[in-house]
Order: sequence, then structure tokens, then C-alpha cells
Amino acid sequence: MPGTHNFEHLPLLLRFRGRARLQGFGKPSPQTRANNAARAAHSNALLASAQSWSAGWQQRKALREEQELPIIPGGVPILLQVDPSLELDVLREKFSFEIVAEQEEGYVIVASEDIEVAPFLAMVRAFAVQVRGSAKIAEVHRLLDDPQQTDRLSRILSERLLTEWPQIADDQLYIVDIGIACTGVSQIPKLPKKGKRDTDATWARKELVWSQARTDAYNAWDSIKELRETEIEEFARSYGAEILHLIDGAPFDSAVLPDSFTVRFRIVGRGLRDFILNYAYIFEVVEPEDIALPQRAAEAVPLPGNLATPTAPEADAPAVCVIDSGIQEGHVLIQPAIEQTSSRCFLPGKNVDDVGDFVAPGGHGTRVAGAILYGEVVAKEGTPQLPFWIQNARVLDENNMMPVELFPPKAVRAAVERFHLGPRHTRIFNHSINANSYCRTRYMSAWAAEIDWLCFTHDVLFVQSAGNLTSSGPMPQPGVADHLAAGRDYPAYLLEPSSRVANPAQSLQAITVGSVAYGSLQDGAWRTFASERGHPSAFSRSGFGIWGVIKPEVVEYAGDDLRTANVPADVQGGGLIPAGCPELVRSTMFPPGPPFDRDDVGTSFAAPKVARIAAMLQHVLPEEPALLYRALIVQSARWPAWADALLVELRHPDCRRNPQRRQQLLQQVSEIIRWIGYGVPDETGATVNTDFRTTFITSGEKTVRARECHIYQVPIPPELRGQADEFDIRIEVTLSYVAQPRRTRRNLRRYLSTWVDWKSSNLGEGLNDFRVRALREDDNEDEPLPGSALPWTLNEKSDWGLIRDTKRNCGTVQKDWAVVKSNSLPDQFCIAVVGHPGWSHDPDSAARYALAVSFEIMGQEIAIYDPLRTAVIELQTQVEVEVEAEVEDEVEVQIDD
Repeated sequence: MPGTHNFEHLPLLLRFRGRARLQGFGKPSPQTRANNAARAAHSNALLASAQSWSAGWQQRKALREEQELPIIPGGVPILLQVDPSLELDVLREKFSFEIVAEQEEGYVIVASEDIEVAPFLAMVRAFAVQVRGSAKIAEVHRLLDDPQQTDRLSRILSERLLTEWPQIADDQLYIVDIGIACTGVSQIPKLPKKGKRDTDATWARKELVWSQARTDAYNAWDSIKELRETEIEEFARSYGAEILHLIDGAPFDSAVLPDSFTVRFRIVGRGLRDFILNYAYIFEVVEPEDIALPQRAAEAVPLPGNLATPTAPEADAPAVCVIDSGIQEGHVLIQPAIEQTSSRCFLPGKNVDDVGDFVAPGGHGTRVAGAILYGEVVAKEGTPQLPFWIQNARVLDENNMMPVELFPPKAVRAAVERFHLGPRHTRIFNHSINANSYCRTRYMSAWAAEIDWLCFTHDVLFVQSAGNLTSSGPMPQPGVADHLAAGRDYPAYLLEPSSRVANPAQSLQAITVGSVAYGSLQDGAWRTFASERGHPSAFSRSGFGIWGVIKPEVVEYAGDDLRTANVPADVQGGGLIPAGCPELVRSTMFPPGPPFDRDDVGTSFAAPKVARIAAMLQHVLPEEPALLYRALIVQSARWPAWADALLVELRHPDCRRNPQRRQQLLQQVSEIIRWIGYGVPDETGATVNTDFRTTFITSGEKTVRARECHIYQVPIPPELRGQADEFDIRIEVTLSYVAQPRRTRRNLRRYLSTWVDWKSSNLGEGLNDFRVRALREDDNEDEPLPGSALPWTLNEKSDWGLIRDTKRNCGTVQKDWAVVKSNSLPDQFCIAVVGHPGWSHDPDSAARYALAVSFEIMGQEIAIYDPLRTAVIELQTQVEVEVEAEVEDEVEVQIDD
């Protein structure tokens, strides 16, 4: 038996890596096949619309010169409809069209420097007479000739701006955020293949030429961005517009991603209209969103007689940066943990040391900081040592608002650059800030995309609140009372689009946290919405997020709203019933008021409880990547008892004999995952194991390229799979990955440079059979023995699992779980991590990932940790021997040569 242990996580062993066996790509659409069958007609239709479009723009350009309007350099916008399966780089390669934005149903906004679109027209004519190389024209279904640009405007303007567009007044000032594409027409060429006749010298020259072409493409993208920044500055001056990022005379600054940047304008209506209609590279125009952090606090109560006197954390304890309204740094319950030397105010017009929490009556950032330090219960006595350092990044004013001069993407970037690149290299950022409305789903917002970019660029984790519904509000942002008055009951109204998670909670890389209630409570005429502990809070915004991604991923206990029984019901925040609120440290800057209380609710206070778990993971696993912390948090999450009971019933064989009940259960669990994601995380489950639960993890930074596959192996010892036993074993798998985002893409798999998913071996499928199924190897084209699939709760397709309408591989954190009988377990359980091509054609483009696999014996009939630990140590020894043998063989071959 191996030596003693502390129930630490066990290593996941990488056994094989190679070329992935990927499924085939989509077939051409019926319209493409019809175009191929009627080449002349399709060619004539495209010629007519393209020539009309070109003539219209030439006339528009001439008229601008006559009227001496400001020069708008660059190309002209075109709206195309293409086959949804078309690789968009074809438009760049064949026609010199720059891809501005990808839309749904095959619509693409492109820009052409050539107003006569000569390359496009030449190929359209060639297509009619079946010239070789012109076949791609069949996949260009339409070029929309729309002189008023009605279709284009409907695809780039927000709902509100589109409604207001006809009434935009010439001299009225508008503040807007405008997304500008800057990918150009340069592209990375395909990596050359070494031919049989290539000598070492000729192959080296080919590689050098390709490497230089790749460098030139990256340099061209940087140059285009700089050119467009200059163009926008010149246009702004011509209309007296203000770029609100020109702070303190600094150079042009905006929220920048590799394919785009976003700039905030203050501009008169005629300038706004001119710019939007004529600047070809615009893919989004939205109004700035207000921040929504509703205060739901009850009246202050007297101070307690005694307080704890906490002490400072260990010098090397993890740090958590609180991006919020500031913190009352001298508060007796949190002062020892505040790293005051690093505190910074990022609000324009305020001193950098103006870092206090001036939100009345009890603060906001102060409460968040306290929840990170204390979790569910604030210390009442003694001298507890605080577990983490708190860093204070103030971005909200005393009204819990962010001024329009501070662009949210820039605020989060400034915080990460200060604190992550600072002495403590902070990796965990709590961001309990949301817009006051549900997130848009046309594109990833600049704010959310910035968080994704920061997580890709740096090894950081953002813990993000899901956002709150107000008690009441105007359309299109109805509050809880408005839903009830309209006949939408709790919790069904949480499925409404207006209840969707609020910007930037749709970020793929942030771990988004919703709220659940403490239970059914009543005080006089007021009662909580929840009828049981763990039901979704009435105010907690729900999923899905953008592109059907599961959001929030997890939930924590952060209270509930209150209602009366009358119709229509009165609704208010939960502070009236203290037992229904989380216990939080409270600012004492506005007396009277206690230093802690149960007087406020909201997802703002759910997020820091998860940030606390992340910081605890950093303490236990300080050298591991933040991606693993996210994986382990999600891995530890469980549905509350009331929700899990529905899954248990659904898994029972008797359920299949009652189709009506089964259909009801399928609908219920498919709604629950939208409310509470994967459930409530557990600090103990995330950080350590027990005799009855064992977690295996990857260690260090793991990267996978497109079309590459990594196979991990978990040995299952005989003690777990005895044929006489039928213990229930819960298997959980969580993949957490990050890749480079591209904001102009309206599709998950094109938003990321490389996207990743996982698949498992089946019951009864051997290691070699799974290897054949997962890897494409020249010496192994045999048909694998399939085995029977595990009964995954989500599964790879939206109609395969117990939970419908979503699937496990639609986001960058992918969890699934199954319950199987112990005697059906194979002797080896394998997981394949597979990389897929995203928007990048760079062969060196890769995604980073972390993987966790857990086994739990539900009835605790036998201990499983020690047998699994022994088995993996034996396998690890075997692997090391195999590697040494391979190295020796290579050395012998070299000597023979």
C-alpha cells in the first residue's frame, strides 16, 4: 500500500496524443445545390444586384464630394447572404472582401475597397459558363442591394437605436459605443507540406517563406487598427465629436481585441448618422448601459455588544481583487486583510486614493469583501486569522454607477493590469457589477469580450454576478412585480428573455454566479417566493447566455425577494426577514448601523462566496492554473436536494413506463439548469477528497491544437467493480478551457481561435478500442468495439441526455455527470480532449485547458480513495517505464544510424 496521504487530488495520466478523428463537415445547403443547377440564372441575379449596388455607391461618393462632407476613407459596406457552411475566409481570398461581421442564417457584412467589386463580378461571370475555380459563387446566395441600408442597420444597431433611428435629431448629442472591425484582407497562409522531392534546403526555404508571411499578416492587422483609429479621430474632429477615452490627453484608447476595437463617442445626430451609414467597418452600435446594483437593505439595527478582532492573513496568502464601489478599508472586521498600498480609484475626476465605499446606507464593495473573507457566517468573537488579502479597485461612484467617461472594458483591463501584473500577481477578481438589462445575444459585448480576452492573455479568473431583476421596472426591463401582474408566475418568469443574465455575465471565461434562497420564510403579510431551501431567488437572472451557453454556471445562497398574497402582489427586497438574507459585513460610514447584518440580498453577494472557494483553491494548489480552479468549482457543484430528487426519479427504470410523467420531468430539469446551472459549489468538495469521493486532475498548463486529441486514462481497481456488488457510482467530468476570442463572430465556434470538447469511453469499451475511436492513426483504421454509452445527464447533443435544449459542449466550461452501477464499470475509464478549428488558421494556435474527473460511491458502502490512489500510482509507474523504454529505443536507433 502506498504511503500516507491527506486526501489530495490524484493525477490524471495522459496516455496518448495524436491527430483527432473528427466528424465530417456540413453538406451544402439546398440553395447552394439549386444555384449549381441553375448557374446562368444565379449569375444574372448576382450581377444585377452587384452592379446596381456599385452604381449607387459611386453616386453617393460623388454627392458627398459635391456637398463637401467630411471624407470617410476606406471601403464600402456590403451585406451578403452565404451558405452557412461556407468558410468565410473564402470571401477574403477570392474577392478581397474584408469580413466585418458574421450574422445568423448565413448573413455576412463585408467591406470592399474596390467600389466596382471587379474580382467578384469576374467570378460571377465565370460561374455562368462553368469556368474552373468559380464554384464558390454557388455558396454566395445573395448580395443585398439596399440603398437605404435598412437590412444592414437592423443588424448593427441596438434595438433602442434602431427604433430611434428615423427620429435622430441633427443637433442632439448622443453617446454611443461603436464596434469597429480591423481584420483586413491579409491572412495566414496554410502551412506547407513537405514533398517527397524536397531537400532539407528547399524545405527550410518553404518554412521561412511561410513564417515571414505569417509575421506579415500579424503586422498588417496591427497597422490596420492604427489606421482606423486615426481615421476615426479625424472624422470626430470634423463634427466636433468627443472620443470619451481621450482621458488626460492620453493617446487614443479603446477596448481592443485582435479583430476589432470599440470606441465610445459623444457626437451630434447628423455626425452619428453620417458615420454609421458610410463607414464600412462598423459591426455594432449600442448605447451605454447603466449599472444595476439595487440596494435592498432594511432599516439599521443597534450595534452588537462584542466583535471579533481578526488578524492579518499569512504574508503569502492568496489575494482577491474586488472591482466594485470601493471598500471601507478601516472596518474592524476586514481592515487587517486590506492591502492598502495597492488600492486604486479608477473613476475619472477623482484622486487615485479616493477608494472608500460611499454607497449608502451599508456599502456595496465592503459587503462583497466581507463575504470573500467570512463566507456564510461573520466571526462574532475571538481573533480569527483572515484567510486572504483583499485588493480594492474602485470603479463605481457613491450612487453605485459607472460614469460614461469610464468605459467598462477599460476599467476591468486597468484593474487586471494593476493587480495581476503587480507584486502579488493576483489571479482572482470578484466582479459583482452588471448592466441594468439582460445581455444582448447578437455579438459578445465589448465588456464580456474584454473579460474573455484578459482570461486568455493572463492566468486569471473572473467571478461574475449573474445580475438582479428589480422589484419593478419599465418595459422592456420588467421587474418581479411586473411579471406577476402580467400573469407570469415564479419561477417561470425567470425563463423570459428579459430575465436573461445581465452584461457581462454572458462572458464565456467568467464563472457566473446566480442566487438561491434560504427557504420558505414569513413575517406577517410578507413571505419569501421560495417554498424550499435552494429554490432560485426571485431576483436572480437566469440562462441561457449567448449562444445557448449554460449561465449561471453555479449559484450560492444570497437571499430572496418578498411578496404578499394579494393580487397583484406587492414585492420588495428581502431585508424585512433577516433569516432570508445572507449575513454580510456592513459599512459603518453612514451611522446608525451595525458592522454586520442580515439586511440585503442580491447576486452581488453570491459571487464573492464563490470567489472565496477560488481563493481557497489557490491556497491549496498555488502552482496550478486558474482554469483548474474554475473546473474544480464547477466539479464540486451539486443541485439542491429538491432538484436532484427529480433527476433521481427520472433515472429510475419505472419512469420509462410512465411517458407522461417522464415528459414532465424532462421539462422540469431542463428549466432548472437555466435557473441554477450546475448547482451550489462546495469548498470541501473542491479542495479535498474523502474515502468515498475521489477527484483526478491535470496539472500545469495543458494546450491542445486544432485537430489534436489527448487521451487520459483512469484505472478502475477490482474493488470498485466486483460483479457481486451493485453500488451506485457517480462519475463527473469537467473541462475548463480558454482560447483567443474574436468579437465580430456570431457563433461560439468562430468566436474562439480553437474550440475544445471532450468525450469518454463507453461501458464495455477497452482502452485500445477507445483509442481507435478517438485518434486517426495511419496504422490503425480498425472498427472499434463500441460498448454502451454512459447515461450522461447532458451529453453531446441537446436531445441525448436527461436535460434537454442544451448540451455539455456549448461553453468553455463543460461538465457532465452520470450514475452507473459499480459492477458495470470498465477496468479503464478514458477521456479524450479534442481540439477543433475556430477562426484561426495559424497552426500554432492552441487552447489551454484543465480537466477534472471524479468518482463517488453514493451510498458510501465501501471506501474508494485508497484503491483508486493505489491503482493510479501503479499505472504512473508503468507509464514511466514505457517512456524510458521508448527513449532507449530512440537512442539505439540513433547509434545504429
